[in-house]
Amino acid sequence: MRYHLVSGGCGFVGRNMVKRLYRTTSDKILFVDNLSVGTHPSTWLEADQVRKEGDLEVYGPDERLLFLHQDFRKFLRDIIDDSNFITNAYAPDFTRFSDVFHFAAIVGGRSTIEGDPMKVALDLSIDAEFFYWVTRHQPDRTLYPSSSAAYPIDLQTEGDAIALAESDINFKKMGEPDMTYGWSKLTGEFLAKVAAEHYDLKVTVIRPFSGYGEDQDQTYPIPAIAARIARREDPVEVWGTGRQGRDFVHIDDVLDCIFFAMERVTDGTAINIGRGELLSFIDIIHTMCDIEGYSPEIKQLLDKPVGVFSRYSNMDLVHDMGWRATISVREGMTRVLNAQKQAQA
Repeated sequence: MRYHLVSGGCGFVGRNMVKRLYRTTSDKILFVDNLSVGTHPSTWLEADQVRKEGDLEVYGPDERLLFLHQDFRKFLRDIIDDSNFITNAYAPDFTRFSDVFHFAAIVGGRSTIEGDPMKVALDLSIDAEFFYWVTRHQPDRTLYPSSSAAYPIDLQTEGDAIALAESDINFKKMGEPDMTYGWSKLTGEFLAKVAAEHYDLKVTVIRPFSGYGEDQDQTYPIPAIAARIARREDPVEVWGTGRQGRDFVHIDDVLDCIFFAMERVTDGTAINIGRGELLSFIDIIHTMCDIEGYSPEIKQLLDKPVGVFSRYSNMDLVHDMGWRATISVREGMTRVLNAQKQAQA
């Protein structure tokens, strides 16, 4: 029986990965989360059978989903100190992980990134311990999610906005990334490259742009805007002027690109995940309102943090490799709106 590890497995991307792995493989998935941001698996797993073994929760009739409610750093220290820890404590048939997906991070929305930057800087600690363990454990494949926040902010201003290509990050000629979150992700990318080159590991690095989906919480802009429009508010509030733009990509496309990349880019080189399309938050509001069939006023909240003015991807490299996002913005926003209306019913 193969085992996969998902850190941060109850967060937005992590839980979608857990569900995808469960649906598409016959393997066991161990996922770890301290639930500081993520939601308990009982709220999103369609599994009636749950068995508890100490601090481990085992889900499903086939018992392939193993949830550990724990800070991932503590888990790392346990398995670094004792290479047989998982076998002895949780899974007697465990030998090693096949695929490792590292989503554990302190992120939150813009209010966290700008409001508590030193809290976000703890990601440096998480990633350093993670890559140290990876080089010792030697899994078959490792995924490290970086972020579009790693790109230089001087390329994302109103007067100098470009489609960000992978080559716009150059470790020999650094630009300033976005706050401590961007710095931590840059450092993680560097560690990923070291792990691949110096330890002969297969490491895939992705730079997702503005991912969204039906089950994303309302600390993020797309579900927050969708909730307002689902209530048919008038006016509809938007942070800042709403003219700031992003590259919105649905979580299903993000996961599809992850698996595509893990088959092809394993040397620690980073690739973008996006649609390559710049849309403002006002554009998103207009799209959702058109779907709902009403035309409210838009109220700008100019005292709210907004981040950089323009952030979108140049997808030429990944398109040339053979992958493109398949979910249109309108289809994705319709899904999110329907999820919000169902939640409010």
